[in-house]
Amino acid sequence: MAHKLLRPFMSLSARHLSRPFSPQTSLLLCRVSAVPYNVARHEPLSFTDTPAARRTFSTTQVFRNTFNVQDGDDFQDRVLKSQKPVVIDFHAQWCGPCKILGPRLEKMVAKHQGKVLMAKVDIDDHTDLALEYEVSAVPTVLAMKNGDVVDKFVGIKDEDQLEAFLKKLLGP
Repeated sequence: MAHKLLRPFMSLSARHLSRPFSPQTSLLLCRVSAVPYNVARHEPLSFTDTPAARRTFSTTQVFRNTFNVQDGDDFQDRVLKSQKPVVIDFHAQWCGPCKILGPRLEKMVAKHQGKVLMAKVDIDDHTDLALEYEVSAVPTVLAMKNGDVVDKFVGIKDEDQLEAFLKKLLGP
């Protein structure tokens, strides 16, 4: 298919390429090269006219307040030494309830706009942390303030229960 489309252009000489293309030739070139084409004006769109050039990049608060723990040192630096309260989600990839609780918890943490952080710890990758904090089932969520565990729950909670858990962590 591509060979059939390109065949007319394979025989073009430099003389043909130096002058403007006809609208039909321009349209065909745009289709072959996947360049956006303005059919009404019979010309290729400039880069700034393409929809991709008008898109903006943004991140949500969820991703700024939530992080995956990489190792013991990372846990020490980002959780135990944190000035802000931290919610620690001990989870596993194979755990169905974890897949339900994780996004729900991230959403609730994001609502507090940076007042609380969320650390995600995969128990299969960090068994030492799971043992240290006596995680016997997943999902287990710990609330830490100034390096001390102040609250804990195991299993799925609804949004109202999560909100109460976070308010208790943040205090009056």
